[in-house]
Amino acid sequence: MSRGRRGLEPGTTAHYEDAAYYDQTYRRRRSDVRFYAAMAEQHGGPVLELGVGTGRVARDIARRGMAVVGVDLMPEMLAQAERRLAREPRAVRERVELLRGDLRRVRLGRRFPLVISPFNVFMHLYERRDWERALATVAAHLRPRGRLVFDVLLPDALELARHPTRIYRGRSVRLPGDGRRYRYGERFDYDPVRQLQKVTMVFEDDEDPTRSFSTPLSHRQVFPAELEALLHYNGFRIEALWGDFEGGPLEAHSESQVVVARLSPRGRR
Repeated sequence: MSRGRRGLEPGTTAHYEDAAYYDQTYRRRRSDVRFYAAMAEQHGGPVLELGVGTGRVARDIARRGMAVVGVDLMPEMLAQAERRLAREPRAVRERVELLRGDLRRVRLGRRFPLVISPFNVFMHLYERRDWERALATVAAHLRPRGRLVFDVLLPDALELARHPTRIYRGRSVRLPGDGRRYRYGERFDYDPVRQLQKVTMVFEDDEDPTRSFSTPLSHRQVFPAELEALLHYNGFRIEALWGDFEGGPLEAHSESQVVVARLSPRGRR
């Protein structure tokens, strides 16, 4: 781990250690799933998914008849993906291959017409060299004329200015691990120099305070011009940049930056 990444590792992994809670939290998030599955239909398989998580997107692609190779760093997420995949018909199961690996280093010796990285995965690339390594991974796995498709949040100045000691309350949640209900809140602490937003998810048990705990999550904020430069100087050019998963324009109030990119001639290897 580089010196600059010290202290960030829990924010990279902790949120993904409870894969059942992750699935429960994002079970209604479907617009991105439909978008990536449609992209897979457009480009054909097999598809390489970097940051496959619990397989939300991969399963839908496989249901539409295309093979998916899903890579993830977290064994808990991959185990949950395997459990969820076991409920699918055999034909769907056989189309999904799950591998543990770091998206900055993995080399499969195969090329794909489509490489995807859904749901803010690239926001865990905290430094320029992390982006360089991740994009080198993509370049090593793209077929000629292949596409890279991913999404990251559009930084919101008002959200980044939240007071770091205040807990912003949300709805109470029931954790699948113990079945108990917890008061839920979030604290936000933004470092404008490193462009890092550190979120602390707070779970409070009013009946038994000893069960209360918090979970860190660290996200690198990436601004649109910076995003274009990162891609450009690593051999990619943006073909489309949208503000949502329905192809709407990127505007000030957009939540996400949805990117379709391909290797420029100088970036081909």
